Amino acid sequence: MIDANQLVVLVDGSSYLFRAFHGLPPLTNAEGHPTGALHGVIKMLTKLYDDYQPAYFGVVFDAKGKTFRHDLYSAYKANRPKMPEELACQIKPLHQLIEALGFALIIEQGVEADDVIGTLAARALKEHYQVVISSGDKDMAQLLTHADITLLDTMKNAITSHTNIAQRFKVDQLRADQVIDFLALVGDTSDNIPGIDKVGPKTAAKWLQQYDNIDTLIDNASKISGKIGDNLRNNLDTLKLSRTLATIKCDLPLTHTIADLALQPPKPPQTRTTLQHLRTKQHQISPPQPHPQRPPPQNPASPKHPKCNITPSPTQPNSPPSSPNLKKPNASASTPKPPHSTTNKPNSLASA
Repeated sequence: MIDANQLVVLVDGSSYLFRAFHGLPPLTNAEGHPTGALHGVIKMLTKLYDDYQPAYFGVVFDAKGKTFRHDLYSAYKANRPKMPEELACQIKPLHQLIEALGFALIIEQGVEADDVIGTLAARALKEHYQVVISSGDKDMAQLLTHADITLLDTMKNAITSHTNIAQRFKVDQLRADQVIDFLALVGDTSDNIPGIDKVGPKTAAKWLQQYDNIDTLIDNASKISGKIGDNLRNNLDTLKLSRTLATIKCDLPLTHTIADLALQPPKPPQTRTTLQHLRTKQHQISPPQPHPQRPPPQNPASPKHPKCNITPSPTQPNSPPSSPNLKKPNASASTPKPPHSTTNKPNSLASA
């Protein structure tokens, strides 16, 4: 059972933004300006907060411009179309509204939202918090090497923990600590990560089941027969690059602490200003409802730059539950519950 007072929820705001834009009917205000994505994101955020009532709640967005991955590989994400103007024009007021409602908003130049989330998750675990990451990006599954971190996809009504990684990727066997190598082998069309030609999910999972990781696979590349073996041997440098591109950084020197993610009091004047600019009625935006009995958040001492090592803490139990238990604390029968989880037979984790 999750203790809401020890819970950190990290939201992939960029994932929410695109899913709201593409998955919801378009809305406009009285002057015809698009507001659908803004309304969709705010509703998803407030529902998520109200469902879990976490002590700490951060919303992370990608910053404009290139990242360190573009420096490593100029074609990174080069296949993505330009953001539609009807979506781009909603981003600034969305950011303003998120802060006006009291949510912590985090945007870091030169890296991606995934890297910020990975770093905050690593810090939270080091401080002995439980972590829920809300994102539709299954690449985040590489962070699930600890029993106290789970991945929530609200759009698909699914929860992934380190017990059901293989099910998420639709393969027979796969551990969380193998996800980076898996992605490096199969590539990622959305991010334009090349991978190895002709290697699909089943082949990648089979190789990782046999050789455990990419390094051992490379050492035994001569044993892989056929055209696919030739593809592997001829593209070892590409494989290593793909692994670097797919790896979420968990050791950024962020100035934000976990304590900074506590919900702040809403700012009605700022909210009204933003809504007036959008010609949107204030009653259409509901602020989050903080837990009435929660004591003021504490500010535990935290390491400045923890290493990227999301592994079980020796001071915490590391035996996974039979299924992820993310029931909202003190939930009543009339309150909507978090999404239902389906799990595979638990995998044997080397790191958990």
